[in-house]
Amino acid sequence: MPTHTSAQHHPHDDAPDTEQAFRRLVALPTGSQRDALREELVEAWLPMAERIAGRFRSRGESFEDLRQVAALGLVKAIDRYDPGRGNAFESFAVPTVTGEIKRHFRDHMWTVHVPRRVQDLRNRVRAACQDLSRSASDRLPSVSEIAERAELSEEDVQVGLEALESFSALSLDAEVPGSDGGYSLGDALGACDPALDIVVDRESVKPRLEALPERERAILYMRFFKDMTQSRIAEQLGISQMHVSRLINRCCHQLRDEVLQDVA
Repeated sequence: MPTHTSAQHHPHDDAPDTEQAFRRLVALPTGSQRDALREELVEAWLPMAERIAGRFRSRGESFEDLRQVAALGLVKAIDRYDPGRGNAFESFAVPTVTGEIKRHFRDHMWTVHVPRRVQDLRNRVRAACQDLSRSASDRLPSVSEIAERAELSEEDVQVGLEALESFSALSLDAEVPGSDGGYSLGDALGACDPALDIVVDRESVKPRLEALPERERAILYMRFFKDMTQSRIAEQLGISQMHVSRLINRCCHQLRDEVLQDVA
C-alpha cells in the first residue's frame, strides 16, 4: 500500500494539512477531547464541502439545503476515514460528500415538479381514459369524451394529458439524436456568467472587509487575493494552519451574515 509524501497530500493547494490531526483523532477515546478535535476537522474541511455543494446549484434545491447535506457527508467522511490506509483524506471525502448530495436528490427530489392542481387533473384524466378504453378498445378516446367522463373542461383535460407526458424527465446525460462523439443534452445548456454576481458580491462586502481587524483582513487578502495556501499564511504569521482555517471560516461567515442583514 503506497504512503503519503509531502508533495502528494492533496490534489488542491488550499487543502488543509490535517494528517496529524486525523492520526490523533483515531487514537483518542470517545469523549470531549475527541469531539473538539473532530469539530476542528469539520471546520477545516467545510469550505471543500461547500464547493462541492456549489456544483449542484440550479437543480431545484436551495443552496442552504445543499450545504447542510454536504456538511453531513463531510462528517460521515471524517468518522469513516482511516489515515492508516495511506490515502489523503480529500481523495476519500470528495466522493463521500458527492455521493451524499446525489443520494439526497434521488431520495427527496421529484424528477419533474408538478403543482398539486395539475397532479389532480392528471389523475382524473388518467382514470377517465382507463374507463373509456375498456368500452372502446379499438380507438383512443377524444378530449371531449374524456372531459365528459371526468367532469372537466376540455382545457383542463389538455392540461391533464400534458401532465401525463411530463411525469418523468429525460436525463441530461442522454445523447442528442444524430450527434457524434456522445454529445449530450447537458452539453447544449448555457450557463449564467458568474462574473456578474462577483461584481455585486465584491461591492457588498467591501465596507465589511474594511471593518475587520487588521490581522483578519490580512489573512483574507493573502488567501483570496494573493491565492496563498493556508499553510503559507500560517508560516508568515507565526500561527498554526488550523487557526488560520478557523479565522477564515469565522470571517467568511461573519461577512456573509452582515451582508444578508443589509439585504434584509
